[in-house]
Amino acid sequence: MGIHNEVTIIMKAASQNEAFARMAVSAFIAPLDPTMDELTDVKTAVSEAVTNAIIHGYASKPGEVTMRCVLDDNLLTVTVSDDGAGINDIEAAMKPLFTSRPDMERSGMGFSIMESFMDELEVVSETGQGTKIIMKKKI
Repeated sequence: MGIHNEVTIIMKAASQNEAFARMAVSAFIAPLDPTMDELTDVKTAVSEAVTNAIIHGYASKPGEVTMRCVLDDNLLTVTVSDDGAGINDIEAAMKPLFTSRPDMERSGMGFSIMESFMDELEVVSETGQGTKIIMKKKI
């Protein structure tokens, strides 16, 4: 019989919670005995998703970021969502070097990093309603 587990974490949209999200997802996938590369990939993608929610979703305004992790056998699904500003043009936002916050010297590589480190990436967003990032990776 395979592994099935899930957890949902709701955290304040604060930069210090990005490190917490990384550690939480690490502990969550530990039963799969991931390689160091797999662990680093997942932690990096989660870090980018949570940071995007905090910086772009709320732009220093109060809010919450939700991270839902699901394990089905060796498939990890991580969903990071916010109720913030949303993305006006998802296609443009997913292009390397695009940033909506040049004032913060952002690199514009967040979605590219998530896409390269995970097996699947889906972005669902509506202006003024928030964003949901769904990432999948086989461990």
